[in-house]
Amino acid sequence: MMVHGSGGSATGELIDEIFDREFSNATLDQMEDSAVVPGARQIAMTTDSFVVTPAEFRGGDIGRLCVCGTVNDLLMRGAVPKYLTCGFILEEGLDVALLKRVVHSMAKTAEEAGVHIVAGDTKVVNGNGELYINTAGVGFVSEGVDIAAGNAITGDAIIVSGNVGDHHAAILSERMNIDTDIESDNAPLVDIVSNLLNSGIHVHTLRDVTRGGLATVLKELSGQSKKTFVIEENKVPVTSKVADFAGLLGLDPLYMGNEGKLVAIVDSHDVDKALDIIRDSKYGKNAAIIGEVKEDSEGKLIETTELGGERELDILQGEGLPRIC
Repeated sequence: MMVHGSGGSATGELIDEIFDREFSNATLDQMEDSAVVPGARQIAMTTDSFVVTPAEFRGGDIGRLCVCGTVNDLLMRGAVPKYLTCGFILEEGLDVALLKRVVHSMAKTAEEAGVHIVAGDTKVVNGNGELYINTAGVGFVSEGVDIAAGNAITGDAIIVSGNVGDHHAAILSERMNIDTDIESDNAPLVDIVSNLLNSGIHVHTLRDVTRGGLATVLKELSGQSKKTFVIEENKVPVTSKVADFAGLLGLDPLYMGNEGKLVAIVDSHDVDKALDIIRDSKYGKNAAIIGEVKEDSEGKLIETTELGGERELDILQGEGLPRIC
């Protein structure tokens, strides 16, 4: 109800009975206006907002999604995720049981990712019972770690950490009432990234594959590195269920959204070791080498087809999947 956003006793009950119960830690329990936490020489910071519909879907929910999305953004710069904040926008009429499930999911996912939620805010507004979550994340970057979009060099290998399109298919099937058992891939990629960085492999670029899909991410990276990326159509991992779903709706899996996959661009000498490490990590068993970086100053993305042809790919045009995260 609107009274839960008034700042009075109802607000206190909401915080005590739902948020503090799940997120309790030494820092948050101080209930100060800001959190004072140990620091590092270099930090990574990110922020994101999550407005997915429906709030719960096969394989996940907005709570898990917001932690995964924020943590993964930090990981893509080689940071060790440490702290999160979360701001809740709750519409009047929201089912409290749903809110409790979402907050519990957030707490469990934060525990899995090794991060602490150290600050938060809650607002209640007029509406139709929806909820939205804004997050901020802080991670520590070790000395000597330099992972950036523009670091790819000629000869590097391009690896994707698993099957693409699962999240897009899961969300869209829920919205369209299509009976399918496809689950979202939303996952924190801490294990994959930490295993790669601790192995001594020369990782030049990392990027999580979210809205816009694999093709959009690779096109953006090719432009930032001023190189041509060449990928092979038959090496991009897609499950038969997602391929059939995409075919039914006229979608291209290369442009379908994900919430638990990353692209790793690594030195060609390290590619086999990197692939083994990703496959042995949590959430990386279906990883595949899909292409390589070529010398070119135009920032092109080229796909070689199964028939031996080539097509140049661009970023997603128009709207793919609204409110995916």
